[in-house]
Amino acid sequence: MVAVVTGAALVMAAGLVATAQQFVTKAPTPADWAALAKLPDFNGVWERGGGGGGAARGAGAPGAAAPGAAGAARGAGGAARGNGGGAPRGAGAAAAGGRGGRGGGIQLTPKAEALRAAYRAPEDSETANCLPPGMPGIMTQPYPMEFLLTPGKVTIIIEAYTQVRHIYTDGRPLPTDPNLEFHGTSIGRWENDMLVVETIGLSPLTRITAGVPPSDKAKIVERIRLTDPDTMSIETTITDPENLAAPYTTTSSLRRHREWTITEYICEENNRNSVDDQGKAGIDLTVPTSPR
Repeated sequence: MVAVVTGAALVMAAGLVATAQQFVTKAPTPADWAALAKLPDFNGVWERGGGGGGAARGAGAPGAAAPGAAGAARGAGGAARGNGGGAPRGAGAAAAGGRGGRGGGIQLTPKAEALRAAYRAPEDSETANCLPPGMPGIMTQPYPMEFLLTPGKVTIIIEAYTQVRHIYTDGRPLPTDPNLEFHGTSIGRWENDMLVVETIGLSPLTRITAGVPPSDKAKIVERIRLTDPDTMSIETTITDPENLAAPYTTTSSLRRHREWTITEYICEENNRNSVDDQGKAGIDLTVPTSPR
């Protein structure tokens, strides 16, 4: 006998999977808030690279450029912010300071190496259409990010592309059948003064490195800690047996600016990138004029 699966049965099965992975957030208790107060203070706005001198930006001086890498990107206005928003997709994962296995750099499988060799930027760059990089590249953009700690969750508001990451620290497990999303699903735990974050379920539209999307076995582990009261270290390790011959690790440093706030980022505003009918990206370098 051949079993016939009806549409209703498929919907019911999908509902059972969703229910199994559902985790209800409980109202925090006074004890939860007291426990939170004992954790390291990650709250505030952080700048990748930490150029210092945040008073110019924080004071809101008209036309003042922000310091460091973030300032270089933010100060360019529409030219940097509107043209696809910073680093090419995947560039963050294989950027400076990485190590993988014995070779010191990222080590790809033959299949992934062929994908990277065939990659041609900017023709293959979806950022021309303001598509955000997703993980891990979104954490390497030259824009500030704000950390907010609440009971059971760490929220990261990333100025680039106006993105928000949720890291759940309420004891829920990693999902067995995660939705594939740009930021994946992130579950964190505190190991003394270090936040350890595991992320799975990455969208195939994201990139491990240029031209190489993650497989469904990809995992990102971040180890986040303070090295001094206003300096944060993030060690990021990517494993993906289908694309990486060895785990790949990078380390970045962020500097806190307590007087900063996150600025609105609208990628389509002043966007001078374009994509033709064949998918080839281009850019209009004409300096825009202000209307009178």
